[in-house]
Amino acid sequence: MKRLLHQSSAAMKRLLPRSLFARMVLVLLGGLIVAQLLSFAVHWRERGEYMTRSLGMRSAQRIGDIVRLLDTLEPAERAKIVSVLSSPPLRLTLDLPALGPAADDPEKEEQAAQFSAAVQRALGDEFPLVVQASDAVRRGAFGMGAGRMEGRGRRRLDADGNEQTEAGGAGQGMRRFAGVSFVVQAQLHDGTLITFDSRQPPESASWPYRLVLSLAVLLAAVIAVTLFAVRWVTRPLKTLAEAAQGLGEDINRPPIDESGPLEVSRAARAFNAMQQKLARFISERTQTFTAMSHDLKTPITRLRLRAEMLDDAELRAKFVKDLQEMEAMVASALDFMRGVDQQGPAQPIDIMALLESLQEDAREVGGDVRIEGAVQSSFVGHAHTLKRCLGNLIDNSVNYGQRATIVVADGPDQLTIEVRDEGPGMPEAELERVFEPFYRLEASRNRATGGSGLGLTIARNIARAHGGDLVLRNRAGGGLEAVLTLPRRD
Repeated sequence: MKRLLHQSSAAMKRLLPRSLFARMVLVLLGGLIVAQLLSFAVHWRERGEYMTRSLGMRSAQRIGDIVRLLDTLEPAERAKIVSVLSSPPLRLTLDLPALGPAADDPEKEEQAAQFSAAVQRALGDEFPLVVQASDAVRRGAFGMGAGRMEGRGRRRLDADGNEQTEAGGAGQGMRRFAGVSFVVQAQLHDGTLITFDSRQPPESASWPYRLVLSLAVLLAAVIAVTLFAVRWVTRPLKTLAEAAQGLGEDINRPPIDESGPLEVSRAARAFNAMQQKLARFISERTQTFTAMSHDLKTPITRLRLRAEMLDDAELRAKFVKDLQEMEAMVASALDFMRGVDQQGPAQPIDIMALLESLQEDAREVGGDVRIEGAVQSSFVGHAHTLKRCLGNLIDNSVNYGQRATIVVADGPDQLTIEVRDEGPGMPEAELERVFEPFYRLEASRNRATGGSGLGLTIARNIARAHGGDLVLRNRAGGGLEAVLTLPRRD
């Protein structure tokens, strides 16, 4: 069970957007859409109730007016008026039998009572009324009298004043109207019964396009404002994240803008202060080790001169070798402690020319270096430090892997340079440890070869200072390859 919960939680985390902007937009728009749906449901319900009340009051007033009019007419005239006024949504019929008791439905009884009160207000108390309510889709024409009317037809007068019957016409015609049907039977002063069938027309229950359109316009406006507001709030955070990422590439980059909300401006101010302290610390450290290097060169030079004065050639050679190793260690340590400090802005570099230059340098000392692939366009970076990075990788491959093969793969977003050798490789556990300062593999690197344990560390620092990375991996066919990735920048 715990495993399933863990898997479902992990799946939900993968589905959630990763950026703060996307998450804020998701939360705000999700809540907005839910609110709009609930608002639409409330408006829809209130609209239906309003339409029912409005149509009911209008029908009640019309029924009252018709009853008063028919009460003043002679029977022959009534038939003519009824045939003229009887049309959806209000049907009129004369001389139907008295309505029987309504079905035992409390809801329909309440609706009938409300409609009866509305008609009574419009008509007065001088005309007796009977009101029934039912679902129009379940009824025929006039409730309890529907069957009789369908059997006998609807009475109307023709042009000559003669009574005609339309069998079943009313019942069939009335079935197509939806909504609640109110059947009202009023008794005129002469005892005549007039029956009204009032039902809601279909168009009153149609889709509220105007309401939907207004909600859609409101939703679109709020979405636009939400996107603008969230982008406005998160933009300083994005700038701060980009500055933090670029800090490792250029410690002397320009400070970020300290404007914006109070919390963001405080974070930007703290970031700029931290950058200044780091830059000052690195500068002081570099100056210190530069001075130490300069001071160490003097005693080393004196020792070299004194070693040359020794009569024992074997002892003299040992002294010279130790002094050369000391000089190499001092130079390597100085390069490492400088943190591959970039001098000046990045410039376009011809990578192929740089590689060919390193190839010629290696061949002059007997190294075997081959180049495969090509670079399509220049790379923007620091030529001096990149040359040091690639030179360290090539030297390692030649010294410890017999020969070096440089494979270049260029793309629109990234430049990849693989330096392969044909040596024994190294244990998987050591592939990452060799990047630690002063760490050496005893089987492949020792003082006799001049290695100080800083070559790969400096190479990786240079790669990361350019926004890329350097990794080592064993080749399937034997040997080791160093993979240098450098992202292209606009």
